[in-house]
Amino acid sequence: MNLKTGLFQSDNKFDRVYYEEQQAAQILSNQIIDNLPKLFIKPIVIVCIGTDRSTGDCLGPLVGFNIQSELSHFHVYGTLKDPVHAVNLEETLEFIKEKHRNPFIIAIDACLGRLKSVGYVQVAEGSIKPGAGVNKELPAVGNMHITGIVNVSGFMEFFVLQNTRLHLVMSMADIISKGLIEAEKQYLEKRLSIRRDWLSDQDSAIN
Repeated sequence: MNLKTGLFQSDNKFDRVYYEEQQAAQILSNQIIDNLPKLFIKPIVIVCIGTDRSTGDCLGPLVGFNIQSELSHFHVYGTLKDPVHAVNLEETLEFIKEKHRNPFIIAIDACLGRLKSVGYVQVAEGSIKPGAGVNKELPAVGNMHITGIVNVSGFMEFFVLQNTRLHLVMSMADIISKGLIEAEKQYLEKRLSIRRDWLSDQDSAIN
């Protein structure tokens, strides 16, 4: 959980979409595709950060739960059953490093922000620093990140997290999940298209 939207590791430009906006999932999918690697050779790993013990912090595990059986190529860590949180984050990242060669990691987390930003999903390149807002020293995560602003920051954050509306979090998780599923579909179609073009060029060269 990032308690403030300004806790990104870098000042890179980010895109965002409101969860109730028409075509929000498709817009989000396009934003994700724009930030994915263009060489189509790195394994794509999605790390959904959070815990199901806090309404406001369960965005990541809800996304992981939604997409774990829907994706055929992207690898998913962090679900309602097996969440990735402060206690096991470092261990999970080590496991990912050992299992996947030079992965491209998409970090997903909830955050608190300004009142007018609640309900927005943000996509940006670079990593996030989970736990920064609660003075926990955790490693930065992600080559890109997706964060959902679930409530207002600035006062009694733990109380705010516990009293965040589940409907909002589940609705945002649904949009993020659909965006990721569509992004994988587009990503695989593009990779297949490039492979077909390459094979066609090879056949032309031989003939």
